[in-house]
Amino acid sequence: MLDRDTTPELPPGMTLAWGGAPPPRRGPKPSHSVAQIVAAAVELADADGVGNASLPNIAHEVGVTTNALYRYVSSKEELTVLLADAGWGPPPPGLASSGDWRADVRDWTRAVVDRLLTRTWLLDLPMRGDPVTPNRLAWTEVLLRACAAAGVRGEHLLGCETMVTGFATAAAVRLASPATPAEASAVRDHLAFHLPRHGSDELAALVAGGRYPATAEDREAFLSAGLEPVLAGVAGLAGRE
Repeated sequence: MLDRDTTPELPPGMTLAWGGAPPPRRGPKPSHSVAQIVAAAVELADADGVGNASLPNIAHEVGVTTNALYRYVSSKEELTVLLADAGWGPPPPGLASSGDWRADVRDWTRAVVDRLLTRTWLLDLPMRGDPVTPNRLAWTEVLLRACAAAGVRGEHLLGCETMVTGFATAAAVRLASPATPAEASAVRDHLAFHLPRHGSDELAALVAGGRYPATAEDREAFLSAGLEPVLAGVAGLAGRE
């Protein structure tokens, strides 16, 4: 098993996420596991957002001092990486395994949106670089298999992953705080007056048709409409070398 002493180049949290042990430190032997610390952080974030998963709150939750947390993680950045991976959790069993790549990409996208709307605090965490932790990569692998079944190969698979993940994340952001029907009606009336005067003809047409802004009731229609060009993009990459 790799440890941090032999792999100093690894990003923060990566070694611990893959089952590595924290580096030995002077002082009393740790009374908890890294998994327990991360579980406490997830519980706090679930209760009141990612800001609630502060080092002092986590320390209080597990019954140690804030400084004692550094026996388990080297920094808040490292803890954030572990918190994100635990918050995502593994993909649901059997996700995107129908054999129909279009259905599988749709199901994967909806599962991602569901996960992000269940734990909206995941949207508040920084997203840097490619996923490198176990749960995040498990989600990615499921999507890559669906895209590969469409005939996408090589580096184009990563293009598909970026496109589909980008849509799913953006959709979750839009749907995380949907307008109520009353709010949407008021906003539409306001925008219907102002948009034409600012030359925003396409948006004005969407507003006039009641398609913008979206409400919670519009979720399925919003996802279905947005997925069609995404699926067309996946199909367009099929067979390319």
